[in-house]
Amino acid sequence: MASYCDFAPGHPLHGPYHEYEYGFAQREEAVLFERLLLEINQAGLSWETILRKREAFRLAYHGFDVDKIAAYKEKDRERLLADPGIIRNRLKIDAAIHNAQIVRGLRKSHGGFAEWLDAHVLVDGKQRDKAAWVKLFKQTFKFTGGEITGEFLMSLGYLPGAHRPGCPVLKKIEAVRRNIAR
Repeated sequence: MASYCDFAPGHPLHGPYHEYEYGFAQREEAVLFERLLLEINQAGLSWETILRKREAFRLAYHGFDVDKIAAYKEKDRERLLADPGIIRNRLKIDAAIHNAQIVRGLRKSHGGFAEWLDAHVLVDGKQRDKAAWVKLFKQTFKFTGGEITGEFLMSLGYLPGAHRPGCPVLKKIEAVRRNIAR
């Protein structure tokens, strides 16, 4: 079975995502929320479809500004449902608004989204596995099943598997981690 590392390089959409984003840790709230929103919208569709619509999502969702999205009202839902540039699915739109409200609350409880993720990496002194992450995400967010949660976490380096062993990008990610650890 071919991996993302086999077909993404050189592709106009997958290539840059694979080379510079996939598997790299992120701390910025808007970037984390963008990734969650895109993964939710990818459900049932190809990642290429989402990458093609990425800029339209950015515009429709105010640059993934959590505070703005958390304050969306019915007129915003209607605007999003009418926007042909994004995925017009009421459940996914409602999840985006709900999840923005949750992320906003994570600032008070943990200092932010990245800090919340960091606080849950370990369970009883061991690295949290995918099943435990999925359970936590289902308790916390809407529209976050196993695949969505797994891809979200893998894309940010919280779960292994974003790149196959020997992928040159994996070496970049490991170098970045070593520099941060210093």
